[in-house]
Amino acid sequence: MKPVALVTGGSRGIGLGIAQCLLRDGFEVAICGVRPVCEHKDFFYCQCDVGDAAARERMLAAVRKQFGRLNVLVNNAGIAPKVRADILDATEESFDELLRTNLKGPYFLTQAVARWMIEQKKSDASWRGCVVNVSSVSAAVASTNRGEYCISKAGVAMATQLWAVRLGEFDIPAYEVRPGVITTDMTAPVTAKYDKMFAEGLAVQRRWGEPEDVGKVVAALARGDFLYSTGAVLMVDGGMTVRRF
Repeated sequence: MKPVALVTGGSRGIGLGIAQCLLRDGFEVAICGVRPVCEHKDFFYCQCDVGDAAARERMLAAVRKQFGRLNVLVNNAGIAPKVRADILDATEESFDELLRTNLKGPYFLTQAVARWMIEQKKSDASWRGCVVNVSSVSAAVASTNRGEYCISKAGVAMATQLWAVRLGEFDIPAYEVRPGVITTDMTAPVTAKYDKMFAEGLAVQRRWGEPEDVGKVVAALARGDFLYSTGAVLMVDGGMTVRRF
């Protein structure tokens, strides 16, 4: 049987790039999004707001019914602030919205999936799986006009470490993939800004990242290429965060 992967926010952008790479590597792929339907017919689609506990429960029930198993969870779903506001002016409403979707949702989805993974491992010693959290360079690079986003991603980074430690006894690795500036719907409104910044040396590799750049890294983790690297942070930022003189 083919291994099964669940990619949240997998209908577009980075999530779609990840889902496509996993599909090419022979995975059965389930994806979720907030839209009622999805045009990508190669994947099993579930409508799910990951910040909603009941929706998460329904999604996992649907995946279990469809496949009866799950090997890889990719926590990719995330949102940006509706308005980029200086932290002196940012609202609690925006903070709550981002933390709910970007941090609380993935954290408790991982909790539920981890229990299922442990169940599978105990019933079949040959079963193998992992958890991959997609965060951002914003987990460690401060942007004062979107503080809530940075804090949510920093939380995802710590959550990865926590799950790596907790799941270690079951030999279930947890990883963090930390993209830089990637071509997606989220970054489209600031294309001109980042074009200029790349030209001026924002990253060592002077180009935008593509969803497939992230997808290839996640696929390598899902295949088991880094089985002895639980808790690892894999940068996919073109050298953006490399310290330079």
